[in-house]
Amino acid sequence: MAKGLIKKVAGPLVIAEGMRDANMFDVVRVSDQRLIGEIIEMHGDQASIQVYEETSGLGPGEPVESTGAPLSVELGPGLIGSIFDGIQRPLVEIMEQTGSNLTRGVEIPSLKRDSVWHFVPTVEAGIKVMGGDIIGTVQESPIVVQKIMIPNGISGTLVSISEGDYTLNDTVAVVEKEDGTKVDITMLQKWPVRVGRPYKQKLSPDMPLVTGQRVIDALFPIAKGGVAAVPGPFGSGKTVVQHQLAKWAEADIVVYIGCGERGNEMTDVLNEFPELKDPKTGHSLMERTVLIANTSDMPVAAREASIYVGITIAEYFRDMGYSVALMADSTSRWAEALREMSGRLEEMPGEEGYPAYLGSRLAQFYERAGRVISNGTEGREGALSVIGAVSPPGGDISEPVSQATLRIVKVFWGLDSGLAYKRHFPAINWLTSYSLYVDNMAKWFNDAANGPWIECRGRLMSLLSDEASLQEIVQLVGMDALSAPDRLKLEAARSIREDFLHQDAFHEVDTYSPLEKQFKMMNLVLEYYDTASEALKKGADIEKLADLEIRERIGRYKYIPNENLQKEYDEIITELHRETDALIGKED
Repeated sequence: MAKGLIKKVAGPLVIAEGMRDANMFDVVRVSDQRLIGEIIEMHGDQASIQVYEETSGLGPGEPVESTGAPLSVELGPGLIGSIFDGIQRPLVEIMEQTGSNLTRGVEIPSLKRDSVWHFVPTVEAGIKVMGGDIIGTVQESPIVVQKIMIPNGISGTLVSISEGDYTLNDTVAVVEKEDGTKVDITMLQKWPVRVGRPYKQKLSPDMPLVTGQRVIDALFPIAKGGVAAVPGPFGSGKTVVQHQLAKWAEADIVVYIGCGERGNEMTDVLNEFPELKDPKTGHSLMERTVLIANTSDMPVAAREASIYVGITIAEYFRDMGYSVALMADSTSRWAEALREMSGRLEEMPGEEGYPAYLGSRLAQFYERAGRVISNGTEGREGALSVIGAVSPPGGDISEPVSQATLRIVKVFWGLDSGLAYKRHFPAINWLTSYSLYVDNMAKWFNDAANGPWIECRGRLMSLLSDEASLQEIVQLVGMDALSAPDRLKLEAARSIREDFLHQDAFHEVDTYSPLEKQFKMMNLVLEYYDTASEALKKGADIEKLADLEIRERIGRYKYIPNENLQKEYDEIITELHRETDALIGKED
């Protein structure tokens, strides 16, 4: 084990000499306070150490000791419902021991060693096993069954396995390798955070992650195992979008990383999630969530690690065959931590002071998402979808973090402060946003809706695009200059904006829209447009068509409970045709 002495301290960067025997990315203990750090650079016998705790008071000559292992996370029962800091220290346990402020050098295992879990085997002794095979289950929370897997890299014959109550360090099974050595299998695994967990095969993104948010599902869907970026200025609703996705997205497990966010935002999550009922199970949402809280007042270097800790935990659940959604809020703060460390290391700065490797680090992170066939004999299908929020200064997405993110991700939900000021939420701008998954998922959507979903989506997008062009004319010469068909386009587009795209996150019915309801809402708006266009050709007055009473019911359809959807839909269609026919009759 390499031991050295501190030579220099520069904020979160500590340079130690006498570390020739240490390796890159080894975890080290710095000074007598045993602060946690990680080696990020080696020059001869000098190691540059990124310290994940406050370094004030450290000075040259203090000891540094390498642990000989890379920064790893503990994986096993006890993860669900936990709140960790950026390097997987359990915040609740730390608070119980040391009070409300993080104390330096605190050493508490990430997962409780004294908790007892009931292990139920799913296989019998005598079979051949390999890394990734499930050998048993633990009921971790009322809605999550944790599957105990053979660690990657171990294969052989299962010699013994037994049901019972065990702690994490107890042996639940024994595997005899081909060379005759026996390996004890416990419920606890460790995995280095900077290395993606292996899998057999990556699948194409041809099915969506249904979120229940109309602007996302209908216009800019994200695939299961896809990646999306949510850039937006301050106050445009990034965090609310992230919360909505955490609550409603079709995922079995949610990993929420608060990376350098304000403390009150993480407090909101901690207060809200336990109270929220999971719509599918009726239990608390916290019972399928892992939280990583690295707030802006915590040490900056731990911010850099928090992203990797979160995605490694997410990969672990993906390997069990679950669909996992990871929210990273926000990657800009993570990039700022990279910039600070890069400056301390005296590296050549890139654009706006960010390190030259910003793009490649972001790509490394996002590339770990995907829908995969996991390791193991049976080959389970699991998915890890990543949604990263970006906070560009002043909402300017031409800055490096936004641009580097957009080069990697396939879905862009551009939040617009103008829409937010108009109280149009979610404030996702339909003219600048895009999803590159739509073509791959067209068949899935059409099958799910039992109708021309993609065609309806195309028509909505073209009406919104036409509206933007017509609005420019209106601003120049006024509404009266427009022809009656163009006036009708504006009315239909207004209906799409106000009735379809606007969604109230705090309304008990409107907060989640199932796909069936979304399809019916699209059809109602298009039916109004088509019926009114026909009536216009037959001589109906555009003003009267714009003021049809039925439009109010179309607008209120989003608040209709799911059990009454079909009945209300049929009534609206009947009434729409009756009112337009009456107008044509009047004209005659």
